Amino acid sequence: MTLQVFPAFHQQTTYKKMEASIKNICLLGFVVVLVIGGLGEVNGAGECGKADPNMEAIKLAPCASAAQDENASVSGGCCAAVKKLGQNPKCLCAVMLSNTAKSSGVKPEIAMTIPKRCNIADRPVGYKCGAYTLP
Repeated sequence: MTLQVFPAFHQQTTYKKMEASIKNICLLGFVVVLVIGGLGEVNGAGECGKADPNMEAIKLAPCASAAQDENASVSGGCCAAVKKLGQNPKCLCAVMLSNTAKSSGVKPEIAMTIPKRCNIADRPVGYKCGAYTLP
């Protein structure tokens, strides 16, 4: 009788091991999918490539007063930063409309005038930026 119980016990153990292996393979596959999806997110290009528009907005700190008052003078540092960011109009737009810019008191309708006030010749005139258009 012992011989008959042992094969049944051995068979149950084998099924449990196979079931555990299949679960582990499924879990591993799920983790691989998540990792690949996460890598795509990390390497994906947004408006500013890999940079966060909120972090890029910090580079426009010299523009703070000019972005709040259309009569304020625009510094050379501000114009240089806007010219550099303006090479990618989508990024410049995202930065000007970012949470960092808003929390700093930037008025988008005034900020949009900075490239013109800086006399940037190759600015994206007419570029739609949210509800605003670059002059």
